[in-house]
Amino acid sequence: MPQERDPGHGQITVKVRAIGICGSDLHWYLDGRIGEVPAFYPRVPGHEPAGEVIAVGKGVEHFKTGDRVVIEPSLTCGHCEYCLKGQHNNCIHCVFMGGCQADGMLREYVTIPAANATRFPKAFDFAKATLAEPLAVMMHMLELVDIHMGDTVCVTGAGPIGMLAAATAKAAGASRVFIADKLAYRLKLAMQMGADVTIDTTTERLIDSVLESTRGRGVDKVLECAGSSETINAGIKMARQGGTVVMIGILSELYPKIDIHTAMFKELRLQTLKRSNHRAQEALDLLSTGRVPTTLLTHSLPLEQTPKAFDMMARYTDGVGKVVVEIK
Repeated sequence: MPQERDPGHGQITVKVRAIGICGSDLHWYLDGRIGEVPAFYPRVPGHEPAGEVIAVGKGVEHFKTGDRVVIEPSLTCGHCEYCLKGQHNNCIHCVFMGGCQADGMLREYVTIPAANATRFPKAFDFAKATLAEPLAVMMHMLELVDIHMGDTVCVTGAGPIGMLAAATAKAAGASRVFIADKLAYRLKLAMQMGADVTIDTTTERLIDSVLESTRGRGVDKVLECAGSSETINAGIKMARQGGTVVMIGILSELYPKIDIHTAMFKELRLQTLKRSNHRAQEALDLLSTGRVPTTLLTHSLPLEQTPKAFDMMARYTDGVGKVVVEIK
């Protein structure tokens, strides 16, 4: 595929070298929608890229050809009410690359505003750098919810986002991080990512296990990453009085039934989460410390095997944690 176009004023063109497959990509792939928003075809997916700057437009002073960058996929206006308050993920003019509004970056070249790029260290390979975008989502989570030193945390779902949530909670100071999933191999990966206690939901009762381990108190924070009403409601039951449930996973259900009565009785905080709010630099800084492992990166496939990457993630085959597509 040829270079898509020369960069205009304030833009750069990036040669994409690696891109992660995200759970939301799988929703477009499997469900043909996210919530009530349908997919439009043809559409290029992908919003977790790392690449190399190959051209710089006029007015760009902070990048040069050869720079290695990650890309924030939300194209925001910078001047609406929410952008001015630093809530870029809620920009009313936002165009998300890789959703229903615009093509993503599972391709060889992309031209973007320079403001959407963040340089990453040469010590990182491109595959590791693809973790910046999903980890930036976790950095935004910490803008919304404080995880204090000594907190107990339960993560539901040990997919890539769940594993990053567990690693982030541990890095933020959580004393004990539980993580639950129905796939034993993913629980083993989650332990390597920083989780302290795993719960195999095919053989253990999730709510009972957590309540027994916390002597009936419940956990301070639940990070719901499985994306189902069942796990949200389990989180409501597992959270302590006055605790917090953060809903991170995207639900396939259009109108889920949520146990609001129990949440109100316990005066829980139910917090939703949307994208990353331009927090790539914080994510890269955390990756640089080594406090967030990269064990979840289990597979790298070439661009021509992208269908295999999606199928592998959808079917949980070959011990897959997270797949990165590499582009030569």
